[in-house]
Amino acid sequence: MEAILVTGGAGFIGSHLVDRLLADGRRVVALDNFDPFYPVDVKERNLQGALSSRSFTLVRGDIRDSKALAEAFGAGPFGAVVHLAAKAGVRPSIADPVGYASVNIEGTVRVLEASRVHGVGRFVFGSSSSVYGDNPKVPFSEDDPVDHPISPYAATKRAGELLAHTYHHLFGLDVACLRFFTVFGPRQRPDLAIHKFTRLLADGRPIPVYGTGTSGRDYTYVDDIVEGIVRATERVRGFRIWNLGGAHPVLLDDLVAAIAAGLGTAPRIDRLAAQPGDVVRTWADIGRAAAELDWRPRTGFPEGIGTFIAWFRAERAARAASGSSS
Repeated sequence: MEAILVTGGAGFIGSHLVDRLLADGRRVVALDNFDPFYPVDVKERNLQGALSSRSFTLVRGDIRDSKALAEAFGAGPFGAVVHLAAKAGVRPSIADPVGYASVNIEGTVRVLEASRVHGVGRFVFGSSSSVYGDNPKVPFSEDDPVDHPISPYAATKRAGELLAHTYHHLFGLDVACLRFFTVFGPRQRPDLAIHKFTRLLADGRPIPVYGTGTSGRDYTYVDDIVEGIVRATERVRGFRIWNLGGAHPVLLDDLVAAIAAGLGTAPRIDRLAAQPGDVVRTWADIGRAAAELDWRPRTGFPEGIGTFIAWFRAERAARAASGSSS
């Protein structure tokens, strides 16, 4: 089977994708700079299983660095590139718009150009539901206008889609832009809501809830996202945009209640003002992905939360046993 290059392969979604591709019998190269946005040893644990495989190669480096790109692409040839490397998060992007533009825009065009130079045929770009902005029309469809992003992060993701389209138009690269809707599950980044709330509740601390608690997110389990990536990698022809979402938004207060119930505790909530850059709701129309990729989410929100809490407890116990605090 053809080899696949995964940028951001040590991250939350990337490491799950690497494991899936290896299980499918593929040769996989991951490029990751182990950005200390969260503890580096977390990402190192993400790849523990992959590093034991002879079919896996890890290249440590930045997607903006020509030497790192040359090393990664030199391990090919690749049938496809899955580009997941990015500075992530809406709120951090407001504090560091220049850094987000550098990694997410410059870095993306460098990966696209390396793909062109090395004759890669298919390119899968990890985009985001944030490109829809505060769209009042729900559910969000791939044909909806996306020209009013409300955070630097969202703007960089839309820019990545446009750059990918340019490379399709000029050079014939087959491109899939996948708009992920609030991905959760084991290995989720510690700054994201589900992981953060679980940690706070487990420690008996109050949960900061921004706004009225009626904002909604379309949570999507990581295994379903990985399945969508794999199908897009195999099937994309031309230029296509696909939503990958759970198609069932969950209110913020209901999220907190679900985690608290899973942990067997009662939440204490600290109500705070709504944050700049946050949208009221996300909600995926997955009709196109269902029709063209034969893709639908298989893991429901309650089941996914249960699996995440079990993983969280196991990770916390393992860190306690090893004396680690990360």
